[in-house]
Amino acid sequence: MVYPLTTAMAGAFLIILQQFLMMNAGSHRARAKIGVGYSEDQDLERKVRRHGNLAENGALFLVILALVEGFSGGGTTVTIFAAVFVIARISHAIGFSSLSGSHADGSAFTPFVLFRMFGAMGTGLTGIALGLYLTYLLATL
Repeated sequence: MVYPLTTAMAGAFLIILQQFLMMNAGSHRARAKIGVGYSEDQDLERKVRRHGNLAENGALFLVILALVEGFSGGGTTVTIFAAVFVIARISHAIGFSSLSGSHADGSAFTPFVLFRMFGAMGTGLTGIALGLYLTYLLATL
């Protein structure tokens, strides 16, 4: 059996990031004594969304990446998809590490906003490209 090693490595990085983000949000909840919701705490909202956004995007990306790796046999293309996605998710987490990156009113163009923008664009474009590549692989079977 051939294992999807690139997908496994990307998954390893993403699960570690996911757990750090979860613990960060959870410890904020404990300190603020907020069990559910945000209670108008923008800092908590930012941490919850930073964690949730990775959860929303990471799992499906890894499933599709594993399919692409299985159908294509892996290689440079799969590695590039994985690397760009992981870097985008790290960038997004950095962008969301400050209120100026998550709750900017549009007047402040900070480095955190740039990290968030790169993270969001990198995630979206990589997902679209990966889906199109899987479609191509399936169409040429």
